[in-house]
Amino acid sequence: MKNFVVFGGTFDPVHNGHLRISEKAAEKFNAAVIFVPAKAPRWKTPEETSNQRLDMLKIALKDAKFEYEICDYELNSNAEINYSIDTIKYLNSLHKEDNLYFLIGADQVEKFRDWKDAKELSKIARIVYVNRPGFNLDSDIIKEFNMLDLQFLESGAVSSSSIREMKSVDLPFDVLKYIEDNRLYFVKKIAELIPEKRLNHSIEVANLALKVAQVNKLEPLEKYYFASLIHDIAKGWKKESENMIAIMKKHYPEYLDIPSFAYHQFVGEYLAKAKLGVNDPEILDAIKFHCTGKANMSPLGMVVYACDKIEPTRDFDSTWLINACMKDWKVGFLTTLEDNRKYLLGAKKDITNRLTDECFAMYLK
Repeated sequence: MKNFVVFGGTFDPVHNGHLRISEKAAEKFNAAVIFVPAKAPRWKTPEETSNQRLDMLKIALKDAKFEYEICDYELNSNAEINYSIDTIKYLNSLHKEDNLYFLIGADQVEKFRDWKDAKELSKIARIVYVNRPGFNLDSDIIKEFNMLDLQFLESGAVSSSSIREMKSVDLPFDVLKYIEDNRLYFVKKIAELIPEKRLNHSIEVANLALKVAQVNKLEPLEKYYFASLIHDIAKGWKKESENMIAIMKKHYPEYLDIPSFAYHQFVGEYLAKAKLGVNDPEILDAIKFHCTGKANMSPLGMVVYACDKIEPTRDFDSTWLINACMKDWKVGFLTTLEDNRKYLLGAKKDITNRLTDECFAMYLK
């Protein structure tokens, strides 16, 4: 006789919270985990395809520290809606002599009476709920369906929706890479705003910024990733196009004296708010001054500035500058700033503007 924990979900996308819960459940019940990706869940519509969500789940589990299997019963179903009772009956037919545990989230405890054949489901498999901070669970429902508490509280705020909404990057790096390579979720939205070449550059900047933040223990990581990913979203526009100038006159008249090569940083902040719904002031500030720099930059602003200049696909060997940022983000920023100043002056570029002057004056004394 074996124990199996059934973990169903949309996994749109799978994230580290799913993996932490799975590992805890496998340990608590001395069980293997059966992942059941949903094809047509009753409560939501997946954003990406079944095959893509399945691919991400496989990628996320390749280094799992617990025994698991992936059940494609629901993915292969022709039913208009997949009900958990049908899935549990199917798994029970495969594991008649085994114990089944069925994981649900705290938000589903209150809704469980509305589930199809909820009572029968709770008799075939022991219902195990994963609590969340701030949830007041109905003890009558827990008692009625003989539910167990996994006794595991997630410390972070990760969810599939928080990843889709650019509020978390708490997912395996290889899954993040899959999202980038296949232009899923937020990358899909950004791809509508900038050319492919510029998007590839932005992804490289974001990955470098994420690594710099991780190594230097800068938090929250998602700010470093997403600010870098969207820093150039106005670069698809010509620097003196009618739209660019119109936005500058209406929303940034105080910066019309800045050379037009830098207009994209201001318009980028505008598009981040208007097109992507970004409202975090620190992220917006980092986008707004990533090209020119300024005085009194935040750590986020410094990292975005540096990573934009030195990401590894640039047409020069930036390894030494990347290594400097990995060793110490602040020293790396200062080193990159000085190197960029020397390069621009050596190339006889006109870099005279009040924002860059203030930046150099403060940081390159």
